[in-house]
Amino acid sequence: QVQLVGSGGGLVQAGGSLRLSCTANRSFRSINTMGWYRQAPGKQRESVATITTGGTTNYADSVKGRFTISRDNARNTLYLQMNSLKPEDTAVYYCNAVIIPVTYWGQGTQVTVSS
Repeated sequence: QVQLVGSGGGLVQAGGSLRLSCTANRSFRSINTMGWYRQAPGKQRESVATITTGGTTNYADSVKGRFTISRDNARNTLYLQMNSLKPEDTAVYYCNAVIIPVTYWGQGTQVTVSS
């Protein structure tokens, strides 16, 4: 069982930055892949960025060059640095962790970008 606690959301103006954090209650060594997803009102949840145990990252085209995913194995914490935020980035952001074959989700944190 993995419990994930996300934080760091808030209200920011367009062009601003936020850093999301997601802390797990167990060592990252047992987690295969971690990621950030988001869901805007009326839309399906979509992948934003993922990172594997080996550090390989993958980003949605809409956030490439603006967002950076990273993981601190010593702190069991996943981060998402979000720069140059746009109103279309407004959504609830969820972190997840995959320990094959199970996927665990954090509770979500709201990010609102005003124009």
